[in-house]
Amino acid sequence: MDLTKLRYFYIVAKHEHVTRAAEEIHIAQPALTKTIKQLEEELGTPLFYKKGRNIYLTEFGEFLKKKLETVFAQVDGIPDELESRKNERKRTVKLNVLAASTAATDAVVAYKKKHPETVFQLIQNETETDCDVSVSTGTTDFAALPTFEKRFVMEEKIYLAVPKNSPYATRASIELKEVSGEGFVNLAGSRPFRSVCDRFCAYAGFKPHISFESDSPMAVHNVIGASAGVGFWPEYSWGKVSADVALLPISDPVCQRELVLGLHVNPVSSTVAPDFYEFLIKFLQNRRKKGRK
Repeated sequence: MDLTKLRYFYIVAKHEHVTRAAEEIHIAQPALTKTIKQLEEELGTPLFYKKGRNIYLTEFGEFLKKKLETVFAQVDGIPDELESRKNERKRTVKLNVLAASTAATDAVVAYKKKHPETVFQLIQNETETDCDVSVSTGTTDFAALPTFEKRFVMEEKIYLAVPKNSPYATRASIELKEVSGEGFVNLAGSRPFRSVCDRFCAYAGFKPHISFESDSPMAVHNVIGASAGVGFWPEYSWGKVSADVALLPISDPVCQRELVLGLHVNPVSSTVAPDFYEFLIKFLQNRRKKGRK
C-alpha cells in the first residue's frame, strides 16, 4: 500500500467525484480510476459504490478516509515543522564541554544576556560527533571530535591553592614536593582536570593523599578555605578565589595546561555558533587578564 495511492483515494473521497479529484491532482481521470481499483484490490474491499452517475463511500471507505485525515494532517505539516526545526537549529549552539566547565557555563550565561534568543545544548562527551563548539585540553583525543573549522589554544597556569591561615600562604612560590604529606582536595577522579593534577604530583615524585573530592570546583574551593587541605586551582577558568584561600605559583614542576577552543564543521549548521566561538575566546581572554591584576 503506497502513500500515493492512499493520497489519491483521500482526494477522491473528499470530493466523492473522480473528475474533480483528477483535476485537483492533475492526472487523467482513467489513470485515477485505475489507481483506486488497484487500491481496492490490494485491500480486498470496495471503497466506493455507484448510485446513478455519482459515487459514494462504502463503510470501509468512510473508515479509511477518517484514518487518513489524521495521517495526512501530520504528513502535510512536516514541511512547516522541518522549517521550524531548521530555524531553531540555526540559533542553537551545541557546546561540548570537556574542560573549564565553570568558565564555559559563565560564558553561556553572559552570551544569553546579550542574545536571549540563542539556545544552548551542553554536552560532556569526548566521543560526541555532533557539536558546534568544544572546550577541551591538549590531552583530548581530537580524532573522536568532529572536524575542526577553527581552533584556538590558550595556556593556563595551575596554582596550588592553600588556606589563607596555612604556613605556606605567605610564600612567593612553592615546589610541589613540599606538600607531598598534605591532604589534597581535588576534583573527582573521573574529571580530566584531576588526571592532569595527578600527573603533576607524579612528576614531583609522590601520589597525593586525597582528603576530599567533589565534582564541583566551588566545593573544592570551600573545603580548602575551611583549612581541610590543599589543592590545585587553574589560573582563570574557575574564576577568582575568595579571601580565605591563597594561590601559590608552583616553581617545580611546571604546572600548566592547554585549553583548546574549537569551532567544528557540522552538516546542520548553526548561524550563531561562529559568533559564540569568538565570544568565548574573548570571554576567557578577559577573565585571564582580570585574574592577573
